[in-house]
Amino acid sequence: MFIAILTYRKPLEEVDRFLQAHRDYLAEHYAAGDFIASGPQNPRIGGVIMLKADSRAAVDTIISQDPFKINGIADYQIVEFTPTLFRDDDIKNIF
Repeated sequence: MFIAILTYRKPLEEVDRFLQAHRDYLAEHYAAGDFIASGPQNPRIGGVIMLKADSRAAVDTIISQDPFKINGIADYQIVEFTPTLFRDDDIKNIF
């Protein structure tokens, strides 16, 4: 499992210009089963995406398709982790 932490490099006015394209990208990857959860940071300095992927290379390929990445809107920190504790009811919805 991976978490992508996005940090905006551009002012919010520039972020907002690419927001619909970014949301379309998110929708495509939710439909493909790649994304588990996503949303903006608070305060709005970036965002977070939780991903299911077999490898870091797969994550890098997915992230390379994000309009925010393509247009230099955000930097990405990728964190890989192995869930060891979780609520059973919640994990059934993820896997």
